[in-house]
Amino acid sequence: MSHRALVITHTASESPGTLSEWLPHAGVELDVVEPWNGARLPGRVEADALIVMGGPQQAYDDASAPWLRQTKQLMRTAAREGLPVLGICLGGQLLAEAMGGRVKPGADGPELGARFIAKRDAAVDDPLFGEIPLSPVVVQWHWDAIVELPAHAVLLAAGTRYPNQAFRVGPKAYGLQFHIESPAEMVAAWAVADTDAVRAAGLEPVTVLEHVIEALPEIEEVWRPFIERFAALIRGETRTHLPVV
Repeated sequence: MSHRALVITHTASESPGTLSEWLPHAGVELDVVEPWNGARLPGRVEADALIVMGGPQQAYDDASAPWLRQTKQLMRTAAREGLPVLGICLGGQLLAEAMGGRVKPGADGPELGARFIAKRDAAVDDPLFGEIPLSPVVVQWHWDAIVELPAHAVLLAAGTRYPNQAFRVGPKAYGLQFHIESPAEMVAAWAVADTDAVRAAGLEPVTVLEHVIEALPEIEEVWRPFIERFAALIRGETRTHLPVV
């Protein structure tokens, strides 16, 4: 039996990246929809899972893109129906907003480049985060931050600058503030596009990119198995004993 995930992207510069390889290898094909490129979002998720990627829009401002309101509705419905959901960066922020949390401009400025996050105690029993190391490295590239998690959300990973780095709502809906799917060329494009903003934050784009490239092998070592566990969740092979939303 084949399994499929609906993937919503928000910009040409933030594609599914390595997920386009990792998920099909794990038995899940991707149906990518590009509302920024004129495609219409479906009225409901007919696939086996929903994945929402990053982008430059603001999760708290539906006017920043005409499809954001419907994206949040799709995420809300999918999460409440117990469908596997994964939101990455903007996608994680949209999941937080959709389920009653809050996102605001980051009070301490942007978080950029290869950074460590800290696994929380609640992650030990989580089917996806249980095997993640205590302090994995990720790629950060965001100006907004999740300032309040949805009620009953479980915090799975935290950061020193912005605490709400990864969370779960209900049994199968996951939000990540960070990127795990970004190959070197994707981050290089961000560094070029955001050169002035990166320098305004006191960082050198080339140095930031170099550190990300150095971290990519470790990121794949940790997060590809994470995505494989998400694929097992999609295939119904992961037993969950967690409360429904």
